[in-house]
Amino acid sequence: MQFPYQLAAKGKYSLKNVRLETGFEYENEEVTGTTTDLFSIEIEDGKIKAVKANDPASKAIDAKGYLMLPAFRDMHIHLDKTLYGLPWQALSPKRRTVKDMIAYEQEIIPELLKTSVSRAEQLISLQQHYGTHFVRTHFNIDPTSGLKSLEHLEQALENKKGSFKAELVAFPQHGVYYTETAPLMKEAAQLKNVGFIGGLDPLSIDGSIEKVMDFTVQLALDHNKGIDIHLHETGESGMKTINYLIDKAIENPALQGKTFVSHAFALAHLSPKEAEQISERLAAGKVGIVSSVPFKGTVMPIPTLKKYGVNVLIGNDNVQDYWSTFGSGSMLQKANLIAELYGYATEYALSRALQFATQSILPLDEKGKQQWPKAGDEAAIVLTDASCSAEAVSRMSEIKALMNDGNLFWRN
Repeated sequence: MQFPYQLAAKGKYSLKNVRLETGFEYENEEVTGTTTDLFSIEIEDGKIKAVKANDPASKAIDAKGYLMLPAFRDMHIHLDKTLYGLPWQALSPKRRTVKDMIAYEQEIIPELLKTSVSRAEQLISLQQHYGTHFVRTHFNIDPTSGLKSLEHLEQALENKKGSFKAELVAFPQHGVYYTETAPLMKEAAQLKNVGFIGGLDPLSIDGSIEKVMDFTVQLALDHNKGIDIHLHETGESGMKTINYLIDKAIENPALQGKTFVSHAFALAHLSPKEAEQISERLAAGKVGIVSSVPFKGTVMPIPTLKKYGVNVLIGNDNVQDYWSTFGSGSMLQKANLIAELYGYATEYALSRALQFATQSILPLDEKGKQQWPKAGDEAAIVLTDASCSAEAVSRMSEIKALMNDGNLFWRN
């Protein structure tokens, strides 16, 4: 997909006829609807400068009554490894384990690197089509890729810098010690653009939870990075890894709020009581969970995690690659899937589900008081053809415009 928008404005300008949510409608203390009104929005220096009464007669850019929402954020994706832009390819039944996939990657990465810049850009354009302006993207660090995956990803992001932003995770997809990746991880950790140290199933891939986690934690501490590890392991080893990381975060306050476990499928196999206990521990260590909301018999305890104040982030993970063919690139679809899975069907519950696309930013607080946008907020928004957040989530409404750092892009 080519970039689906055209630059409409940047710098200092105003919008008129912008629809914003203003409150909830109630019947017998139950939320039955959402009220909205039209406003004028001033943009300057990448920020929302002011939210004012609407002036339909002004020369401002006409938002045409479309609903303004916070732009979406995908917090787990692999921009460097997509097959998007290449001919269709479904998954092979021959590759069943992570180690099977590692061997396959070692074969195909040299050829894929030849076109990885353009394919990353196409995947970014797909995400922008659905209103995403920011991602947390993992990139391969392994002996086959060296630092080439990072270099190519950085080039793609540089080419998109006016309309898209990312934070980067150095991801040892082939293990830290299973292949000779530890020296490369140390090299990547020194780079300014790398914000997080990644990891992968320490016991099943590298044969030791403690050795791998200690390496990862120390690398993060030495270079002031966050941690975001892939953990597919379930049962005892999965829970031991999660608890080990929580312990390290409690011991090292510098890691709190910056440490995440992606996937964490072990949590989906706990009893309700066990889920509450680990949620309490995760919250105490300020360790977050990043989920791609899997559905293959694996239902994550997201409501319980949220109840205890755990930072739950959501991402697409794979979008048409050799690991999975089901990722759409749409964060609004992820919010919709979560709402359907957990029964968030009322006006109020659907409006709250928007947080899984925006990563916790909501126009209205729990009481229906307008809390976004305000002067000083980041000028990162979408305009969508919906009457309210609940409708946008339920119908996965079309995105008409995307704004990043105050740069407004309108759908072609």
